[in-house]
Amino acid sequence: MSRTEVVVYENPDLLAAAAAARLVTRIVDVQAARGAASVVLTGGGTGIAVLRELRESSARDAIDWSRLDIYWGDERFVPADSDERNEKGAREALLDHVPLAPERVHAMAPSDGEFGDDVDAAAESYAKVLSDAAGPGADVPEFDIMLLGLGGEGHTASLFPETAEVRETQRSVVPVRDCPKPPPTRVSLTLPAIRRAREVWLMTAGTAKADAVAQALAGAPETQIPVSGAHGYRRTLWLLDREAAGKLTKVYEPPAE
Repeated sequence: MSRTEVVVYENPDLLAAAAAARLVTRIVDVQAARGAASVVLTGGGTGIAVLRELRESSARDAIDWSRLDIYWGDERFVPADSDERNEKGAREALLDHVPLAPERVHAMAPSDGEFGDDVDAAAESYAKVLSDAAGPGADVPEFDIMLLGLGGEGHTASLFPETAEVRETQRSVVPVRDCPKPPPTRVSLTLPAIRRAREVWLMTAGTAKADAVAQALAGAPETQIPVSGAHGYRRTLWLLDREAAGKLTKVYEPPAE
């Protein structure tokens, strides 16, 4: 049965450091149990800060990087060298500094890649990457850990309120056009694909996120607050700073770590 946990840290720096430590522990545990592990990355300030903390941690060497699959929850459909691209941020923060197997890093296509500016083809290609990894009878692999952030209006990945993409139930990956937040064109996993993760970690900081956090944890409809629909089938872990948790009615304290 899925469970939801909320942990609140005093500030964004402590949040990022604690999330990185948790990530090392969870990856190592999964690799010990099953041989390999999979992590879905996110962009944004908190997501990249976590990867940077992991890079700087001596504990990172406990991970067998050759047995780790990396995916992304969404990507900005921009050229490969754009600073807006989630993959570029992740590579600079961590991925280019650890001995990952290149074939296990599953990036979404950029707008100057093999599909050119055809965002539909880029989304279809990533859906095939997922179905190939899932094996027979499934469209999406059971990701071990999915890292996600959220926006002040409640979006997660590139699924925004009251859009066709947040209502998608059949496809695992969708093109996103006319996104209300720049850049306007993106590729994103859908909520059904997100819910294939064993664990979803929702990480965010700042007062601007407090309303969305409170509404999601109160059970707001996912069409209105898309992050409400992002949960792992075993665990959903909210990692917040004090400001992002500022409108929660229940008081949460950080565990001893």
